[in-house]
Formats: sequence, structure tokens, C-alpha cells
Amino acid sequence: MPYLRYKRIMLNLPTIQTVIPPDIIDLGAGEPSLSLIPLEMINTSAQKVLSQSDNSFLQYGSEQGDGHFRFVLSQFLSKQYEFDISPEKLFVTNGISNALDLICTLFTQAGDTIYVEEPTYFLAPRIFADHKLNIISIQSDDQGIDFELLEQKLKTIPPKFFYIIPTFQNPSGHTLSQEERTQLISLSIKYNFIIVADEAYQLLGYTQKPPSSFAAYTDQKNIIALGSFSKILAPGLRLGWLHAHPVTIQKITICGLLDSGGGLNPFTSALLRDVIDSGNLENNILKLKNTYSQRIQSMHLVLQKNIPEVSYTHPHGGYFFWLQLNNGMDATTLREKAKAHKVDIRQGKKFSTSNGLDQFFRISFAHYESEKIEEGILRLSNCFTGKE
Repeated sequence: MPYLRYKRIMLNLPTIQTVIPPDIIDLGAGEPSLSLIPLEMINTSAQKVLSQSDNSFLQYGSEQGDGHFRFVLSQFLSKQYEFDISPEKLFVTNGISNALDLICTLFTQAGDTIYVEEPTYFLAPRIFADHKLNIISIQSDDQGIDFELLEQKLKTIPPKFFYIIPTFQNPSGHTLSQEERTQLISLSIKYNFIIVADEAYQLLGYTQKPPSSFAAYTDQKNIIALGSFSKILAPGLRLGWLHAHPVTIQKITICGLLDSGGGLNPFTSALLRDVIDSGNLENNILKLKNTYSQRIQSMHLVLQKNIPEVSYTHPHGGYFFWLQLNNGMDATTLREKAKAHKVDIRQGKKFSTSNGLDQFFRISFAHYESEKIEEGILRLSNCFTGKE
């Protein structure tokens, strides 16, 4: 094939999941900007790992995950979480989505019932639907989980697991209090269900330190806490961890997938081992905290000044503002209007498993620098003023 033709074909093949047209400001994009993905840092670790004589990380990996990596990760998490983390309670995953799929495969059967928060991360129910699970939503807002409703449901249809995002939730930004966490754990023991805690944002607190990770409670066999490098380093690494009781870990490690393919992502684990051990991951998290804190303030100020028709709780961490419309407009209509102004959002219905929440919408401060955020909010404000 002629080189120029080959080059043209290659240029038309996508390499990333979400391609945003250059004239659009997509405030709904829940992913970091490429400028915040530390290529040089990862390249330095890759060069170091690939120049050594030990090439064992290119072999089929240990089912639980690279033991050296789990040790380094346990030391890092012990410092971040401020309690001891054992490598034996860690299982290496290909990210949180992969962990959810594994949990569904190994702990549920088609037709089983699970619970999710309302609102919830909008793509998780797609994974649950792949496993033909019955989903029941439990109302959650700035005041926390509706525990009265939850216990009513538990008395009639107890779930196999309750999927929650307990810290700086996607989309609401809400964080479960320590009291709520304790109450939920008590209910999980009483009604015999697993808590699956998606803690993608646990390490991204800016103005508020969150309560302890659910990893602190994994002496209980029904607690599974999930972590990921997608939000604190780079999504394309497809690397994360699952924290659980050793009995739960063992049930995962003996599954057919790992028996055939070995442990997940040993190559990337070797790279990340060096990124963590060098202190670069901790430095990167500090950089992200500083950057996102500034972007939150930019988004807050421009919203206050230009869109009085919305209300929201100022986020203390994570990625998102969760806004409520106070002018009678629904968010689906707002999104259609927004597209005409070359800006995008995510309407609340996407985060509902019961077709509700259409007075709400989600925007993110993670994908753009402050200047673009301000321009995007100004474009969005035109949807309320009627400007063309």
C-alpha cells in the first residue's frame, strides 16, 4: 500500500473514545484534558522499566496481580488513607468498569436484583444490563441516602449488592458522611448484601477531607471498595484495584478468566510500580488538586454571575457540578438549546434508572482550562437569555 494512502487511512482511525469537535465546548465531558495526562512522567518510568534485565512483567501475570505492584500500592494507599492497607486485600483490575463486570459475573446471576443510588453514574447500569440484572434505585441527595426508603426495600427485595459512589459522587458531588457509611454497613450485615463502593474520586478532595474509604471496613466479607488510576493519572492505562476481604479476593482469583489469561495488566502494573515508588503519583495528585480547585472557582464565579436560573452545591472534590433548574425548563430541552450555541451538558435523566431527575444537569471542570470553562458557561447562559 502506498505510504500516503496508508497515512490518510491511519489519520481517520480514532484512538480515543470521545472526540469533541473543535468548535464545541463540551462541559459534560467527564474525563481529564490531555494536558493533564503526564506523558513525560509515564515515559520516564517506562524507559526505566524497559531498560532493566528483569522482563518477568511480560509473562502471564499472577492471578491477584503483580505482587511487587500490590506492595507498593498498599504503601501508597496506607499513607493516603491514613490506615494500614494489606497487599493481600488488594486485587489488580483493568479499571473500575472491569471490576464491576467481574463482580457481576462472579457474584450474581441473570434476574438477580441490585440497588443503585438515584442519581448514579450513568454508564454503570449498562454493565448491569449486560448481566441481565434487575435494578432498583434508592433516592440520594444532598441530605444523603433515604435510609427509610432503603430499609423498606430491603425488607421486601434484598439485593445481591448495592452499588454506590460514596465520595464526591458522579454526578451529584455528594459525599456519604461517616454516620451514613456506618449505617449502610450495618444494614448490609443485617440483610446480607454486598456494598460495592466505587471510589474513583476518593483521593481528589480539594476543600474537604472525605471520611474513610470503605477499604477500612474490609474485615467484613461483604465490602468491596474499588479504586482507579483513571482520574488521578491517565484513563488509558486501564489499571485499578479492588480492595476486599481475602475470602472475596480468592473467589475472584480462581475464576476462569484469570485461570486462562493470568493476572490483569502486568505490563502497566510494572510501569505504575515505578511511578508510585518514585513519588511521582503523589506529586501528580497534588498538581491535580491545585488545578481543579482553581477551575472550580472559575466555574462557580461565572455561573453565579451569568446563570441565576440554577442552584447547586459547591463541590468539595471530584469532577462535577450538579445543577438544578429553577425556571421550569427541563434539562433535556436545555441540552438541545445548548447544542445550537456550540456547548454541551449532560441532562439529569441520563443518571436516573427511573426516568427522573430532568430538572438537573451535570457539567465538569476537569476537561477544560478556566478560560474555556468560562466561555462555555457564557455560551450556556445564552440559552436562558434567548441570545443567538
